[in-house]
Amino acid sequence: MLFEIAILGVVLYFILEYNGSISTNKFVVDNSDIFQRLKESDFEFYAKARYGDAIDTEKLFNARLKNGLFVVLLLTFLFIGNITYANVVMALVGGYGAFKLSYMQLKKAYKAHLHKIDIMLPYYLKNLEILVQHYTVPVAIGKSIEEAPELFREGLRELIEKINAGNSTINPYMEFARDYPVRDSMRMMRLLYRLSLGSNERKQEQLLTFSRSISALQQKARESRYKERLDKMESKTMVMLVSTGIGVMILLVISIMMMFG
Repeated sequence: MLFEIAILGVVLYFILEYNGSISTNKFVVDNSDIFQRLKESDFEFYAKARYGDAIDTEKLFNARLKNGLFVVLLLTFLFIGNITYANVVMALVGGYGAFKLSYMQLKKAYKAHLHKIDIMLPYYLKNLEILVQHYTVPVAIGKSIEEAPELFREGLRELIEKINAGNSTINPYMEFARDYPVRDSMRMMRLLYRLSLGSNERKQEQLLTFSRSISALQQKARESRYKERLDKMESKTMVMLVSTGIGVMILLVISIMMMFG
């Protein structure tokens, strides 16, 4: 019965929303001063990192608010026959959870993105090191784009375009590092910039420093991947042990019930 009431309430909500009798958008806009207090300080950063600078963060935030309000209404309809303080709190908690869910997904996607960069960057830099031994740094970067992981290609194209446009400062290198803000990316870009300025006499010395830094990053990346595999194996083992334990407990309970039966 409660399920049917909830469905009826949802249908009624969409009908009233469609014919303009109620407006969730207007409610959100009219109370924006209150709702803005719910916005996380880093929400816009994560949203732009996930969707790019062109994303309308206010529109995305309002969509989160509407999702949360919809869940509150849905749970209210479910509890319509038994409105208690506990049920009201549960509806509000459920709505807040729905509101926070997309933020947590953005944050998780950003961390996964950074982790992916952290693992792949040392191997790209190793390939770049080989090219730098035969070409100047700008030419080596240009030649590395097609062979680079797709994740880096857009940033590398922007980097080489700025260099070819006559920007001989460190800024293009630092902007690339800020676009891929992972372990030691700033330091590696500084080393690459210094390598682009170095004379032929110092090139071998600077290449050696660059190579050592890359090898250290690769070692860290290998350790990180090994730890990931180890954690997955431990997680699977724990799930197997828990499942086995629950299965044994269920069999024991069934055996005891059959004995007493």
